[in-house]
Amino acid sequence: MNPLSDAPEPAPTDDPATADGPGGSGSGGGAGFGEGSGGGAGFAGYGPADGDESGRANRRWWDSDAAAYHGEHPLYLGEGAPEGDFVWCPEMLREEDVGLLGSAADLAGSDVLEIGCGSAPCSRWLAAHRPPRTLAAFDISRGMLNFARRPGMPEVALVQADAAAMPFRDGSFDIAFSVFGAVPFVADSAGLMRDVARVLRPGGRFIFSVTHPIRWCFPDDPGPAGLKAGIPYFHREPYVERDDSGEAVYVEHHRTMGDRVRELVAAGFALEDVIEPEWPDGLDVEWGQWSPLRGAVIPGTAIFVARLGV
Repeated sequence: MNPLSDAPEPAPTDDPATADGPGGSGSGGGAGFGEGSGGGAGFAGYGPADGDESGRANRRWWDSDAAAYHGEHPLYLGEGAPEGDFVWCPEMLREEDVGLLGSAADLAGSDVLEIGCGSAPCSRWLAAHRPPRTLAAFDISRGMLNFARRPGMPEVALVQADAAAMPFRDGSFDIAFSVFGAVPFVADSAGLMRDVARVLRPGGRFIFSVTHPIRWCFPDDPGPAGLKAGIPYFHREPYVERDDSGEAVYVEHHRTMGDRVRELVAAGFALEDVIEPEWPDGLDVEWGQWSPLRGAVIPGTAIFVARLGV
């Protein structure tokens, strides 16, 4: 049992690639930069999906995709080392270089929570290189969490939980962060911001990265077709993939830049920075919609840095 949480830790399994999670709904979103398949579903487009449907779809998506995801993206997920890697975005902005969470001394005196951790490469890196006083990480997907429990990996307090209803006590943490996890997969992201504020202590910090909102306007194509806007920026119905029976299998929600700022402010946060990383010279990796071609023209990531009022 995690001392900061009322939820049990997920039980390890012999086969992390095929582990099945318990039933129930929720929105955790395995941390990662990819989107849905964009094809092969009975329906792929825009339409309503509430919190329960979003949670069910995304838990099953990340459970079933965990093994393939790690096989396809080892560089970003730090698969070359047991301690993982802390990469904020496809532009390869590393915590080791930018220190958005603070210095090693700051972290040593802080209680830290990762939201939507996936296989926890970021928390594993922290545990190995800049260990906080306490460190907890959670995700909705049992399949993703099991990839954080392989032999030789640093010990992190892992919890299978729903980002829409975090099972942590009020005022438990000094820092919360999320790397492309949970925030866009939750139907009520304003509620998520309020819940993050609840589990933080006064003056606590919340840092999270998401796909830059402007990318919503463009098709998920790394080539020239991905530079032609065709979807209204202010269209807030989620992107949904459904199987032939009509059941949602993937859901992603959109908020504008202004929406995100208002959600944070309404939850009691002061926005300290918004970072829009530029595509670095020499990075020639394509990942889904991310590519050097698109990165040179439009931002791909937004990183919000906020502090809870005292």
